[in-house]
Amino acid sequence: MSWKPGDRRGVVFVSGIDTDCGKTYVTAHLAAYYHSQGVRVITQKPVQTGCVGMAEDLEVHRRVMGTGLMAEDREGLTCSYLFPVPASPHLSARLAGSRIETSRMEGDTRRLAERYDMVLVEGAGGLMVPLNDDEMTIGYIARNKFPLILVATSKLGAINHTLLSVEVCQKFGVDLQLIVYNRLPGDDKVMADDAYSVVCREARKLYSGLRIVDYTGDGSFAEAGL
Repeated sequence: MSWKPGDRRGVVFVSGIDTDCGKTYVTAHLAAYYHSQGVRVITQKPVQTGCVGMAEDLEVHRRVMGTGLMAEDREGLTCSYLFPVPASPHLSARLAGSRIETSRMEGDTRRLAERYDMVLVEGAGGLMVPLNDDEMTIGYIARNKFPLILVATSKLGAINHTLLSVEVCQKFGVDLQLIVYNRLPGDDKVMADDAYSVVCREARKLYSGLRIVDYTGDGSFAEAGL
């Protein structure tokens, strides 16, 4: 798929370097930005763990987008699987007596893509998280040829986690299009600035010309030129 930052059409996967990196809010604010530009955009959370009833990440997306729940949320297209145990998707499914079938996730994404210009697909956890006993998230992304937005953070350990994620993207042949360097409130500025510099330098050795956005969490991507 030929999506590039700035494009207004297509399916784009959003993943993070680990849990609690802010990818839900980044996904929400990206969707809100495109929505404000007149793009018919929807988000999808194919697998949500740790809640019941409605995927809580989708509720965040809709609140930030200002749309309220959408028809596709009520149809179940935006969340193929919802499990109560807050664990890795494969384990949460097993504990619920179920198994994640990626064909169902793919089918829901296709149906959303038929209705909208852009579908932002937020993954669960990081890239090496298993979906079932046969496939990890990184393999799912690669097999479907989804362009990837990777959400990094400014917290301690971000250099290691980010560059390992970039390396595994290269190994699997993933079309890594954008890194959002999500600065978290309260993080030491000297350390955060240095980590950002290192990530930019080293990640671009693996992906020449890689777009990296230094995101302050103010909710606006307009100045990033997206």
